[in-house]
Amino acid sequence: MTAHPPAFRVLLYEPMHEAGTSLLGLHSEVIVAPALDEGTLLSMVRGVDAIVIRANGKVSRTVIEAGLRLKVIGRHGVGLENVDVAAATERGIWVVNTPEANSESVAEHFVGLALMLSKRMLEADQALRAGHWNVRYEYIGRELFGKTLGVGGFGRTGRTTARICRHGFRMPVLYYDVVAAPAGVEAETQARRVSLEELLRTADYISLNLPLTPDTRHVIGREQVRMMKSTAYLMNLGRGPLWDEKAVLEALEQQWIAGAGSDVFEEEPTAKDNPLFRHRRFVCTPHMAAHTDEAMRRMSLVAEDVVAVLEGKEPRWPANRPKR
Repeated sequence: MTAHPPAFRVLLYEPMHEAGTSLLGLHSEVIVAPALDEGTLLSMVRGVDAIVIRANGKVSRTVIEAGLRLKVIGRHGVGLENVDVAAATERGIWVVNTPEANSESVAEHFVGLALMLSKRMLEADQALRAGHWNVRYEYIGRELFGKTLGVGGFGRTGRTTARICRHGFRMPVLYYDVVAAPAGVEAETQARRVSLEELLRTADYISLNLPLTPDTRHVIGREQVRMMKSTAYLMNLGRGPLWDEKAVLEALEQQWIAGAGSDVFEEEPTAKDNPLFRHRRFVCTPHMAAHTDEAMRRMSLVAEDVVAVLEGKEPRWPANRPKR
């Protein structure tokens, strides 16, 4: 018997976990872009039925309009700032993502950064490697237990962070968001919705989890870090441009805050001579909070919704409602 060619073609911007790749392969031919510049993408998108994008590259209006067979764009992850959702909607193309895939991993990452800063782990590690055992008497840490958590952006990741900190460290929880959380969520975490100013002035540990929009770009600047307590810690787990890196550096240098941590940067990849790297009360990772094996597998299963759309079904996690 002669094998029939796959009915669909799917373009991956980058390789992803085998779980999602295998699922796509059961229903389609899967191709991986050799580069993510627009010229390369335009040469490849014309003959594909679906795109799956991770954190890099863009699905621009130009790319979307060139995809004459395009039916669905899958975002491996949550944020949609690198997908022109409006253009996709206009052309009747579904956009789907994985909103529940990485909240646990990112929330755990916040706790990791908070503990590193509070217990001065990075400083102690570096000192010990240099032979300075007696820093154990100099580097006095702080407990998370009972301190106040402030969450900027109370979506799935912010709520998971609140649950871990409330139940694990008995931390009172404040949150800032444009919409109130469901009553059940507030009750479970004993969280209280406040203004951004009150959160900044009150919290001991702050996690930024807001989506990046024109309104949230540099939502934390010089004025905002000046509101914080000198004993407070600020962590960015959302998007780099949520804060002004220069303001954060000044806050560290002037000891307006006790420390800062980040998984994201205003420009990525960030420069190796980023001034924040020189400060001993700053800890960071290269946009890898969601890079656990478990989360990578869950994010790759955006393939489920991609396949559903290709087969004429409604997706489980739509980010738009295409015009027909």
